[in-house]
Amino acid sequence: MSLRDELVARIRAGGPLSLADYMAECLLHPVHGYYVSRDPLGAAGDFTTSPEISQMFGELIGLALAQCWLDQGRPAPFTLAELGPGRGTLMADLLRAARAVPGFLDAARIALVEASPALRAEQARRLGGHDPQWFDVVSRLPEGPLFLVANEFFDALPIRQFVRSGAGWSERLVGLRGEALAFGLAPPAAVPALAHRLANTREGDVVEICPGAGPVMAQLATRIARHGGAALIVDYGGWRSLGDTFQALKGHRFADPLEDPGRADLTAHVDFEALARAAAEAGCAHGSLTPQGVFLERLGIAARAQALARALDGDRLEAHLAAYRRLTHPDEMGNLFKVLGLHPPGAAPPPGLDP
Repeated sequence: MSLRDELVARIRAGGPLSLADYMAECLLHPVHGYYVSRDPLGAAGDFTTSPEISQMFGELIGLALAQCWLDQGRPAPFTLAELGPGRGTLMADLLRAARAVPGFLDAARIALVEASPALRAEQARRLGGHDPQWFDVVSRLPEGPLFLVANEFFDALPIRQFVRSGAGWSERLVGLRGEALAFGLAPPAAVPALAHRLANTREGDVVEICPGAGPVMAQLATRIARHGGAALIVDYGGWRSLGDTFQALKGHRFADPLEDPGRADLTAHVDFEALARAAAEAGCAHGSLTPQGVFLERLGIAARAQALARALDGDRLEAHLAAYRRLTHPDEMGNLFKVLGLHPPGAAPPPGLDP
């Protein structure tokens, strides 16, 4: 039985699904889930992330976290973690760059939060020399100083969508139209979690909430506030959710998210305001939300790009320059992607970020 057949049977038996339930099944179903059954990255996959575009991204992230470690007195041991580490490319580049910081790798204990068996196998291949440990959920990360990166992790957490209707909200659901999966709306109702959005939305506006994001941020923030460390959250989105951003990617093209459940990547823009609020409520400080291009330029990506370019020519040089542009230019990933940094109260924010 396909995942689509299972979803149709479930809806017929129990009624429409929330978008969050639909996303969770499509992405993490134990047999048919998108992240469970495949490597989604690269030319042969469905999307490409910043670490796969250029080694410069992971290198600069690594040096930024290493500087945070130095600024906080070189705690040892500490957990060096990544959420959703893909093929392990970012962590491998991070570790290579961080070798230049005496003592950093000796004190680091590598922790990877990864749900996909296929991606865990690839991470083990790339990072085997560093003896990483894997965790299913953030709550199981060790207590102690935590230096962490999460690149395109929060965008894949399941969301719920609500449409403003008078003084209430109609939740968007996944139901059936004949034999086909189709979107519909629940009757308007009060939604306490969105009470504060009545003042800044209008009739028909769409607001998305991510039930899983707040608890994850609270767990990270509590560790950093209590034990020290820093986190760099890199993702596409903005300061406050407004509008329908739910999307599917298949073969590097946008697709119908209901057409082929479990065989396309499903994501939504990250509401960084909600992440920052969860961190602050847990007692952790955060810097200003910063565009990825600005962040990378402040960390010295232009100089690194020039240094790497000296050994390149022809097509390799053109590809390298294109990668630099893609990561930083406002018309590409430079403005769409944002960076939010977490740090202990009283400590300096991570390099590249304003207080």
